Amino acid sequence: MRGEFIMTYILFSVIIGFLLIIILLLISKMKSIENALKIKYEAKLKEWELEEEKRIREDAIRRSQSVTVGKVTEQLIPYFPSFNYNPKDVRFIGAPIDFIIFDGLSEGEVKKIVFVEVKSGKSRLNANEKQVKNAIENGWVFWEEMRWSSSDNPLFNSGK
Repeated sequence: MRGEFIMTYILFSVIIGFLLIIILLLISKMKSIENALKIKYEAKLKEWELEEEKRIREDAIRRSQSVTVGKVTEQLIPYFPSFNYNPKDVRFIGAPIDFIIFDGLSEGEVKKIVFVEVKSGKSRLNANEKQVKNAIENGWVFWEEMRWSSSDNPLFNSGK
């Protein structure tokens, strides 16, 4: 009976040992698969990052070119045949609006003053442009004359 017990104990120990070896092998295999997947997906992520960076750079270049063309166009619009005012009456400002037209100024009689913001495509007014438009539409536009003398200028009166 004692011999049977020892044999059962040995058999049980061998089975446990084999199970432990199988578990360790499975863990090792899982780690190996995990590492292979990690390497594969890190490579895919790097590839995606490079493609996305290229796309972002191309988009930035395209937008920059569009902005440059827009800025040049803003300055040329008064010379286009479809422009309804005399280019001599136009004063380019750039920001917060593109230009002001003093309609009739070149002929000696200003008929109206027009504030112009040039847009193309789907572009919209920014916050500052909207504020200027709102001020004009609400009649918050005024004439103010300022007098300036050399005595008011600190560059001419540094000895005071």
